[in-house]
Amino acid sequence: MGFDQKKLLRLISSVSLILLVTNSSLAQEDVLKKISEIAIIDQKVMVTMRDGFRLATDIYRPKTSEKVPILFSRTPYNFNSWGDGEQRTRTAERAYDAVKRGYAYVVQNERGRYYSEGEWDILGTPLTDGYDAFTWMKDQPWSNGKIGTLGCSSTAEWQMAVAALDHPSHAAMVPQGYGAGVGRIGSYFEQGNWYRGGVEQMLFFSWLYGVEHDKFKPRIPKGASQKDLIRISRFYDLAPENPPVDMSEALMHLPIQDILQNIQGKHEIFDKMVRRKPNHEDWFKGGLYHDHMDFGVPSFWFASWYDVSISPNLALFNHVRKNAKDPMVRDNQYLVIAPVLHCSYTRATKNTIVGERNVGDARLNYNEQIYAWFDLWLKDTQNDFKEKTPRVQYYTMGSNTWQSSETWPPSNTEMTTYYLNSNGKANSLFGDGSLTNTKPANKNIPDAFTYDPMNPVKSYGGNVCCTGNAVEGGSFDQRAMETRNDILIYTTDPLKEDTEVSGFIESTLYVSSDVKDTDFTIKLIDVYPDGRAYNLDETIQRVRYREGYDKEVFMKKGKVYKVDLTPMSTSNLFKRGHRIRIEISSSNFPRFARNLNTGGNNYDENEGVVAHNKVYHSNKYASQIRLPIIKRK
Repeated sequence: MGFDQKKLLRLISSVSLILLVTNSSLAQEDVLKKISEIAIIDQKVMVTMRDGFRLATDIYRPKTSEKVPILFSRTPYNFNSWGDGEQRTRTAERAYDAVKRGYAYVVQNERGRYYSEGEWDILGTPLTDGYDAFTWMKDQPWSNGKIGTLGCSSTAEWQMAVAALDHPSHAAMVPQGYGAGVGRIGSYFEQGNWYRGGVEQMLFFSWLYGVEHDKFKPRIPKGASQKDLIRISRFYDLAPENPPVDMSEALMHLPIQDILQNIQGKHEIFDKMVRRKPNHEDWFKGGLYHDHMDFGVPSFWFASWYDVSISPNLALFNHVRKNAKDPMVRDNQYLVIAPVLHCSYTRATKNTIVGERNVGDARLNYNEQIYAWFDLWLKDTQNDFKEKTPRVQYYTMGSNTWQSSETWPPSNTEMTTYYLNSNGKANSLFGDGSLTNTKPANKNIPDAFTYDPMNPVKSYGGNVCCTGNAVEGGSFDQRAMETRNDILIYTTDPLKEDTEVSGFIESTLYVSSDVKDTDFTIKLIDVYPDGRAYNLDETIQRVRYREGYDKEVFMKKGKVYKVDLTPMSTSNLFKRGHRIRIEISSSNFPRFARNLNTGGNNYDENEGVVAHNKVYHSNKYASQIRLPIIKRK
């Protein structure tokens, strides 16, 4: 009998998949058995909102006659306890963890998701759904009237705007990886991670393909009883199974407004979002938190250096500490910043690898701290959380250590300016670009490069999530990318002493172009003595929005414009002998959508024009980056 390698590989893959599904099912059955021993389980409870729609809710509460506090998770994801799935196993594990500590665990689907009635929109509009759920929970005979919210990503993002409503029972919260709930905070107009510097972040293009339910989906008849819902949930999961898509290819499609349509995806929500400009009035409705809103809840925030929106997340923490009307709320904001990807806190190990870079032992006693926080606010436990827990716990890469501070950035930071310099040939790794503390001469030659939107600089690692196979997040050696002539590179001399950069990184470029509009990108990099170049953070700015997001001001050929890019963030020790580097270009795709350089809408265009862009660095046009360097005693 002949040996067919392809058939054998297919057989091995099939057996592996069967084992994976079987093991997942066994794990789920095991945790459900464990929780049933200690909890009263009430599933498919339909909680009625003020407009009559009912939201599907599962309740796990301790077997006790005493009233208990509640940990509440509201989510667009599937938590049906029947069938297979990592999300559902995690839900049961979280419920078990809460119940064994004396909490009821309540998980609820946003409206329009799975068994919840109504139509879904991102962040579960209307905002009153969260408030109404709090009121229902605090009125239950088994509730002590105190509710804490927790979750990561889509189970965290709705919490901030609801905190602005200041429900009397919303006693504490633990939002993790919460950036898509941040709308406008100071100079950041991310609008829930849709934009960065006025440029579309393409993560939602991919995410919506995977999660949006079709308007023609099967629907449960309105008014179905709890008994019927429990019964049919054993047979009908209502979870769509989208055909796999190569997102690295799908995101190349133009115009970008047709990307989901082109891959046969559901696109009703996407259609309206892709046309909104950064300051569109619809961003200020629904579930996003904006800085004109108050904030009413003590919070223990969790962010990560390689998440998609680290800077707006940190800006929101600072905003609440400074601007919440209630002094008690202002004084009860705590923060953890880990060196991991989106929602990967507990995946840190003794040797934590983020992309390619080993950042050391980044483990932390997350659960212990989180439950101490909830015990303090929901059980009135007089514990030592505040005495033991620093205001800000942050991980410094390079030194690979956890550090603490009363503020972010730490109070002993000093903004230090590094100026761009070259003889007009900073293109690529082989150019002559440098970063120095000295302002360049008046007649310094600008650096020029060609940006062709049909051949953009590809994203390689970075602070990203949810893009399928299009971008792998984390820190990667950038040298292969740096051979491109459409990337300008500026590097310091080898450092004579260890230099810790911890805080917000600001940058100002003086630029010109021969097109009406273009983008400029920047990336901060730690260069090792052997040449490895690891990315730390990145940002972008669409030049038409350089004067604000309420107007578009186009460029005139050859005129020099000042562009302030949205701040980046990190905590990294550049060791002695290492070098600090920045890359500048006009694309970072598909992390960010390409600017087609026409000055048009961009989202409805399928042809671009080539831009000839320049970056200036003279005494008059002093392009620069400002680093928050820790002052050593």
